Amino acid sequence: MLFLLDSANLDDARTCARWGWVKGITTNPNILAKAGKSAEKTLAKLKKTIDGPIFYQLTGDSKESMVQEAKTVYEILRKRLVLKIPATPLGFEACAVLSEKYPCAITSIFSAAQALVASAAGAKYALYYHNRAKRLLDDGNVLSTALVRVLKGTGTAVIAASLKSADEIIEAREAGVKIMTTTLEVLTQLTSHDLSNQAVADFDVNGIGIQI
Repeated sequence: MLFLLDSANLDDARTCARWGWVKGITTNPNILAKAGKSAEKTLAKLKKTIDGPIFYQLTGDSKESMVQEAKTVYEILRKRLVLKIPATPLGFEACAVLSEKYPCAITSIFSAAQALVASAAGAKYALYYHNRAKRLLDDGNVLSTALVRVLKGTGTAVIAASLKSADEIIEAREAGVKIMTTTLEVLTQLTSHDLSNQAVADFDVNGIGIQI
C-alpha cells in the first residue's frame, strides 16, 4: 500500500511527515491556489517538508507550453517530480513526449478506455476520482475494478483520488487499487477506532511495562 497526501498545506505535510507512513504528496492547480503563495514557492517548501514523490499538474494549453512548464517545475522538484497530465487528447499527446523524460500520471480518468491510452502514452500512473465517479457515472461504482483489470501487467498503476472517507479507501483497495491519495482528515480516520482506544485504556489501567 502507498498512501499520499492530497494537499499543499504545509502544516498537513508536516503532520504526515511526522507519521512516517504517508510517502508523498499530490497537488493540483486548485490545491496550490489555496496555499496562498506562488506555486513555485509552495512546491519548494513541500519538497523540504515531506519525503516521496510530489505530483504537479500541468496547466499549459499546448504541447509546447506543457513541455516548457515541465522543464520549469523539474528545476524545483528534480527527481521528486511526477507530472500530472489531464486525460484529454492534448494531455495524452503531451504524455507521449514527456513520459520519455519524466514519470507521468494521467489524471481525471473516467473510463477504462482512457486508462489504456494513458498506458500506451507511457504514463506510470492512471489517476481516477473514486467518489466523483460513483456520483456522476452510471457504472461509477465499478470504475476502479475496471481500471485495475485493464491495466494489469502494463506497468501503469492505478491511483485512487477523491476519497471522502475511510470506507471509500477500503472500497478502492478491495477493487485492487494499491495507491491512494486523500486529505489529512481522511488519512486520520484510518488510524483510529473506539475499541482500539478502549483496549489501550484498559492496558494503561491494569498493565505494567518498563518505566523510562
